[in-house]
Amino acid sequence: MKKIFGVFIAFLFVLPLAGKPLASNNSSETVLRHTLKNGLRVVIIRNPLALVVTTEMNYLVGSDEAPEGFPGMAHAQEHMMFRGCPDLSADQLADITAAMGGDFDADTQQMVTQYYFTVPAEDLDVALHIEAIRMKGVLDSQELWSKERGAIEQEVASDLSNPQYVFYKKLLAEMFKGTPYAHDALGTRPSFDKTTGDMLQKFHNDWYAPNNAILVIVGRVDAEKTLAEVEKLYGDIPSRTLPSRPVYNFQPIKADTLHLTTDLPYGLDIISYRMPGIDSPDYAAAQVLSDVLSNHRGKLYSLVPEGKALYTGFSLNGLPKAGIGFSLAVFPKGADSEKLLSEVSSVLTSELKNGIDPDLVAAAKRDEISSFEFEKNSVSGLASVWSQALAVEGHQSPAEDLEAIKKVTVDDVNRVAREYLNPSHAIFVILTPQSSGNPISQKGFGGKESFAPKNPKAVKLPQWAENAIGRMTIPTSLVNPVVSTLPNGIKLIVQPENISNTVSVYGSIKSNPDLQTPKGKEGVDDVLNQLFEYGSKNLNRIEFQKALDDIGANESAGSSFSLDVLADHFDKGVQLLAYNELQPALPDQAFMIVQHQTAATVAGQLQSPDYLFGRAIHKALLPKGDPALHQETPTSVMSLTMNDINDYYQHVFRPDMTTIVVIGKINPEKAKEVIEQYFGAWKASGPKPNVEFSPIPLNKATVVSVPDASRVQDKVVLAENLSITRSNPDRYALDVANHILGGAFYATRLYRDLRENAGLVYYVGSTFDIGKHRSVYEVNFACDPPNVSKAKAIVTKDLKQMQQENVTSKELRQAKSLLLREITLSESSENAIAQGLLNRSIEDLPLNEPTIAAQHYILLSANQVRAACAKWIKTDNLIQVSEGPTPK
Repeated sequence: MKKIFGVFIAFLFVLPLAGKPLASNNSSETVLRHTLKNGLRVVIIRNPLALVVTTEMNYLVGSDEAPEGFPGMAHAQEHMMFRGCPDLSADQLADITAAMGGDFDADTQQMVTQYYFTVPAEDLDVALHIEAIRMKGVLDSQELWSKERGAIEQEVASDLSNPQYVFYKKLLAEMFKGTPYAHDALGTRPSFDKTTGDMLQKFHNDWYAPNNAILVIVGRVDAEKTLAEVEKLYGDIPSRTLPSRPVYNFQPIKADTLHLTTDLPYGLDIISYRMPGIDSPDYAAAQVLSDVLSNHRGKLYSLVPEGKALYTGFSLNGLPKAGIGFSLAVFPKGADSEKLLSEVSSVLTSELKNGIDPDLVAAAKRDEISSFEFEKNSVSGLASVWSQALAVEGHQSPAEDLEAIKKVTVDDVNRVAREYLNPSHAIFVILTPQSSGNPISQKGFGGKESFAPKNPKAVKLPQWAENAIGRMTIPTSLVNPVVSTLPNGIKLIVQPENISNTVSVYGSIKSNPDLQTPKGKEGVDDVLNQLFEYGSKNLNRIEFQKALDDIGANESAGSSFSLDVLADHFDKGVQLLAYNELQPALPDQAFMIVQHQTAATVAGQLQSPDYLFGRAIHKALLPKGDPALHQETPTSVMSLTMNDINDYYQHVFRPDMTTIVVIGKINPEKAKEVIEQYFGAWKASGPKPNVEFSPIPLNKATVVSVPDASRVQDKVVLAENLSITRSNPDRYALDVANHILGGAFYATRLYRDLRENAGLVYYVGSTFDIGKHRSVYEVNFACDPPNVSKAKAIVTKDLKQMQQENVTSKELRQAKSLLLREITLSESSENAIAQGLLNRSIEDLPLNEPTIAAQHYILLSANQVRAACAKWIKTDNLIQVSEGPTPK
């Protein structure tokens, strides 16, 4: 069940001069720095991984600079940057960004607001034009703010529907009372109701200046030519006198305990400490301390294999002036949370008394060195890392942080631990899971109101944008893998890359637990996958983790498995991965602990709103008795024996159902030699199992409401089964239709109608999941309960219009442009490249399927798109499932 902990942990632990080119330790990467006369700092990092570039504009202003009583002012201005400028309307901006591939966004933190675009390298000038125009000025009219306020208030409602966010908000207030850090960047509905367009305009005029910004550009670019373009577009924007910055007067923290509820299927014990900030010389030691306390060889994590916790960890959220350290322990519903909290406190007290294990300090430093190298493997990720270093941490490069970590000693870590992990100044938090009520089914589908606006008129684009959008060609791919099949049936795909001194391995065993699990043994796959953490037959859990730590590698085994390792340790890393995957320890004592942990977690899961929401969707779409409706229960989990675990492993884990992708600094011959050396002896017996679901009939419309007392918004899914399968070429026409409906912000119909014009939602997603035998269409959004029927009416109206009328030539061109550029952007990281290859292999698709799809997209007509929608979409079959208050 450890996978279900990931969402919350990610939420809690991840918040927020002209010079000579500097050669990095990789000859393909160079860094060019320059400061324009108006103060704009520009950093250009060449990264030739893909035909892609990311621009990230960092304004050194965030919620810290928000006026008193208006905590979300910076966040509101971030939203308004998409509502148009004097030289670029909102419609023009939406059309351009959609055509560029739709990979753009923004975020507001306490100290910075960031705007980023990832586009094909040939479209770099478009991204630079947009940011230059927005720096010069925005409209910020009262009329436009009145429209955007509805969307941002829906974002607020969405976050307030998350009990974990509510906890974090309260924690900030406790930890940083009386300082700007006491609130995050989100804002509040009452403050947004008082905000005016004039206030936003003043905020932009005060802070959105070139001398308060850092522009980071990463990708396959000519650095000198790019700098010349930046000079031309930004050089004449005047600098400004900036307002004064806020003052931070931190008060001592008084120990306190917060008791809150959560809609998660498990509970959380959290101990929070104020830690050194990024500006502190102790910050590097605090980072190492955090890594040490999270190490699976450490005393904190030992609570998991001892059966006292479902998961434990420690993490550090750094802000410039101060940080927050979290210890986290997860417990099943109904467990003694106070006892676990005491256990965690005892472990931390023991670490302070006895000192940190020096070997774990060394392991933490090796892991940071490996992580630094892996950051080069993503174009947008590298832009984010550099932006963090320059705009948030105040460094000259990410390497400064790494160099500081290298200098950390064991004494430094112990000193920081004793100074900051003081229980007398900690906030203790217990989040107790609460159950959902029973789902409520209804026959009807809601009201018949129609709130959908008329189609907008086409807008004329600036010439610099028109030239780019007019390019409609099959994307050039730099992915050229070497494919082979080993004698035991493993399909091996090797993609050499020289962007960093790393190699990654991604593997997947084609399987289907719903079809391969014996009746009454549901949950066997869940328990088995957790047991891989206990090492191999020749290395126990601690020894195995030690071996990984010694080479700075990250590894996971199971039906999906992976390895991230420095190229110099590829052989050893693959050996360890094979030990774990092919010779798992599966110890009896660990089985009993994991079995009880899983049964307890499942008991809570079966009553949790999120699970019941997903279950309601499946029950509404699938026929009674369908294998996909099988579910694990405490009874089925507790009925398992070690024989069941071993039998399932032998039946499911087969080399002839396995694909392995190797990507990174490795030649194909060496990769094949090493994989065959350690995985070649793996054998399968008997015929291949069936892992494909059979076709199902179309569903009937129904309405189900899943109560969730923690939500102020309704989370809504509209969905239906489709009779099309992926062998039908109409799926390409539906891809185009989907990119006209959604996927590109205000330029697409659902976003325009539901958010831009009606202000009913913050986000809306539209997806065609077309499979080998089963296919589903889904629309998802969240809105206030009284607006569910209004939003549903708009969705239905838009779908019917797609069936009855040809889309405009502008929409067709834009959707094709978006789809074609998405193909290029899908190669912007090694992880994305590898996952794409792996998924296509497991799904029995050609590895060059994106190129095949592009050939179809270019030839499609508006009439073919309309005909496909008319043939396959049945709006009368849409189910409506909501989670939250009962929709009105």
